[in-house]
Amino acid sequence: MKYFIIALLLCASPVFANVNIVGNVEAKCVIQTTKAGVYGNPIASKLSTTPADGGVLPIVRYDVSIADAYTANITHPTAFSSSPTISDTVAWTGSTLVTQTSVAGMSAYNAAKTVVGNSTIFNLTLAGSTWFSTASSAIYGSAKPLPGGIYTAVVQASCIAK
Repeated sequence: MKYFIIALLLCASPVFANVNIVGNVEAKCVIQTTKAGVYGNPIASKLSTTPADGGVLPIVRYDVSIADAYTANITHPTAFSSSPTISDTVAWTGSTLVTQTSVAGMSAYNAAKTVVGNSTIFNLTLAGSTWFSTASSAIYGSAKPLPGGIYTAVVQASCIAK
């Protein structure tokens, strides 16, 4: 009997196991909303986030712990994410600027930014915090009054590794 068991063990197929390897990578670029935007309605056909028009500029903060490893990509809206029913075209404009920095050299980001369509790209060359504000305005039709209701649009902010 013991020879039979030894023979079976010698003929047995090998057994394999998969062992997971897990790593935890902390984010080196974090985006936080500092201030939500609000559209002002300075004339019946216009919504605008600029303070001169009664609006509030949305502000996002990028916290970067590795210099020259990321770009900030911020896109101003070109459509409402929700609104009353509108029957005419809406002309959109917008822009994004650095408004505050934790490191003096970051003020150069405005001069070095790239604008592609409605997206603004900033090369985050220094570690630290940078605050960006985005102006957005929407003009309805041929100076028609906007229908009453709540209008919402979204600024998209992303951090892209180089």
